[in-house]
Amino acid sequence: MLKVLVIDDEPLARKGMLFRLGSFPELNVVAECGNGKEALEAIQQHQPDLIFLDVEMPGMDGFAVLEQLKQLNFTLPYVIFVTAYDHYALAAFDVNAIDYVLKPVEAERLAAAVNKAMQAIGSKDDQKHKSQLAEVVSRLTGDAPETILERLDKSEPVVDSRFPEAISIKDSGEITRVPVIEIDWVDAAGDYMCIHTKDGQTHILRKTMKELEQELDPRLFVRVHRSAIVNVHTIVKLQMLPNGEHQLVLSNQQTIKVSRSYKDRVKQVFNH
Repeated sequence: MLKVLVIDDEPLARKGMLFRLGSFPELNVVAECGNGKEALEAIQQHQPDLIFLDVEMPGMDGFAVLEQLKQLNFTLPYVIFVTAYDHYALAAFDVNAIDYVLKPVEAERLAAAVNKAMQAIGSKDDQKHKSQLAEVVSRLTGDAPETILERLDKSEPVVDSRFPEAISIKDSGEITRVPVIEIDWVDAAGDYMCIHTKDGQTHILRKTMKELEQELDPRLFVRVHRSAIVNVHTIVKLQMLPNGEHQLVLSNQQTIKVSRSYKDRVKQVFNH
């Protein structure tokens, strides 16, 4: 039997995962953790073969947990990411990851991930492990698995700089996938981002402006203010106001202030 750890900051998500893992007699769940700190302690104590790791956790996210283990020179267990954000799987080659499953977890998808874990751990075949991960990244990027493996052998970056086609937003037990091309503009509201889409809806995302900006293709989105990002295709006009400030007019007639520090960046949009 494999020793397994379940790590997720959402109690209901942990409960659901524990219930699903109960149908795998080859897995022995030795502990469950609700945050990164607990995870570090439990991994060092139980030395699990496999962990189911949520990426998005407050304080210390899943990648930070693995980085801390590396700094402690602790042998990493095999990892199956459990996340609402499929683009995180692109980082699979940076850790000892087997696969990823998206929330809400589907039984068939979980079974496939567990099967991969059993095969990889049983064979200890590094090349097979790389091949499995190449298939995961191939599904996300469209690159051939052979191309990805060739980059690995040459110590080249596994994936090109790519950006997600959709943003996944969790709200009241639901996950909404908002296509990036449907986003008109984004503004900050405290610790949350308000994502305004072409159909007039506003979606609330708990993420910093800096984090969201890194996920959006800079060819399609421009930062116009410390608290605003705009889809360049929605920009109609750049206006100078009587007080010397600038503002954008979008195709939906929304006006957005442009701060001085971002003015030159906005003007570049009109030069293309």
